[in-house]
Amino acid sequence: MTTLNTYLNFNGNCEVAFLFYKSVYGGEFEMLQRFKDMPENPEFPISEADKNRVMHVTLPISENSVLMGSDTGGEWATNHKPGNNFSISINTESKNEADRLFKELSNGGEIIMPMEKTFWESYFGMFTDKFGINWMVSYDSPDRKK
Repeated sequence: MTTLNTYLNFNGNCEVAFLFYKSVYGGEFEMLQRFKDMPENPEFPISEADKNRVMHVTLPISENSVLMGSDTGGEWATNHKPGNNFSISINTESKNEADRLFKELSNGGEIIMPMEKTFWESYFGMFTDKFGINWMVSYDSPDRKK
C-alpha cells in the first residue's frame, strides 16, 4: 500500500519540536539520525555547527502514518520559512511505482534529487511540483536493513 506522510523541516529546532510532538502523541522515535552520522562527502561538507542537527527523525503516529522531520542546514537554511517547511512524503510498494509517481508528479516542476539508491539504503528522490509543493518519494525493499 502506498502511503502519504508529512515531512517537516526546521532550522535548528527539529529535536525540540519532535520531543514536543512525542509528548503529545506518545510512542518512541523509530529513527533519529544526526548530520554527523552521514558518510563524509567532500562535495557537501557539514559544518561543525550543523553536525549535531537532526538529519532525519521518524515518529509513528498510527499504524499507517508517521511524522518525519529534519533540520535544514548550510545553504538550504537560508530558504527556510515557516509555512514552506514541509514536504509530502510518498512511500511506495515497488521501485516501478516510485519511478512512475516521481516522473508524473515532477513533470513541469523542479527536480531537487533524482531517484537513486541512498546511503540509508532507500531508493529516494525529491522535487517541487509545478504548483510549488515539495515532494519526497521513496521505496524501501523488503530486504532493507532496519
